[in-house]
Amino acid sequence: MDSVTDPSTALALLEWQVELGADEAICDAPIDRYALPMDVPRMTAQTGSAKANLPATAKAAPPALPETLTKDAATALAIAQAIDVARHAAAAASDLGSLAAAMAAYEHCELKRGARNLVFADGNPAARVMIIGEAPGRDEDQEGRPFVGKAGQLLDRMFAAIGLSRTSPDPQTALYITNVMPWRPPSNRTPEPGEIAMMLPFLLRHIALIGPDVIVLMGNTPCQALLGQGGITRIRGQWTMAQGFPTLPMLHPAYLFRQPLAKRESWADLLAIQAHLKGQG
Repeated sequence: MDSVTDPSTALALLEWQVELGADEAICDAPIDRYALPMDVPRMTAQTGSAKANLPATAKAAPPALPETLTKDAATALAIAQAIDVARHAAAAASDLGSLAAAMAAYEHCELKRGARNLVFADGNPAARVMIIGEAPGRDEDQEGRPFVGKAGQLLDRMFAAIGLSRTSPDPQTALYITNVMPWRPPSNRTPEPGEIAMMLPFLLRHIALIGPDVIVLMGNTPCQALLGQGGITRIRGQWTMAQGFPTLPMLHPAYLFRQPLAKRESWADLLAIQAHLKGQG
């Protein structure tokens, strides 16, 4: 028989076969029914269904999943387990020294394998202002301190304009600086959501141990980590709360190199921080 290419003709032929009583497709090759296994589940009076008589292996076998879905599920499970390990490690840290040690011993973040140094923090732990950036860059990775490159030098000048410094021994005029990620991402790329999620318990413990009067979130990544939202150009300058502390999102100093006109917005934010500290004073 010639192949049927017209869908309407094929449907008409199928309906005609059904009307004639055809209820099973015939294979091209014959099937030896006597060679098939005879272990066929049967209906029983006790169970009322054939499902209960399936072999144990058949009951336990899960349906096959597409390979891509299986990989995604495995990745999600690995991240969840890594987050759980981070939570326990962070909760066990009673001070900054033990927190830094716990982060250094944490092996579940792949960024660690390509980084030269753990970048923990810089400044005065008693400072009223805690600055949280995104991740170390090349200079920070080499030196082991946050915000020491070109952007960090601009940050120092910005806060010096309102009388604050990371080197000040006085908590009233000091800064304490850290990042969401303690290791440099390859080529300074933006940290991935899974990487942020597994390091977040350490950051939350870090904030709790410092107990600042003000948190400054520099750029999108810390805003996404602590506030659950990005769009720094839209949310900068708007006071909010993070972990129970007054928090102000600001433009990252690196952004100001690309957009110099945005320095006026950053100056307005610095004045808002100064006014807040005086009001809390």
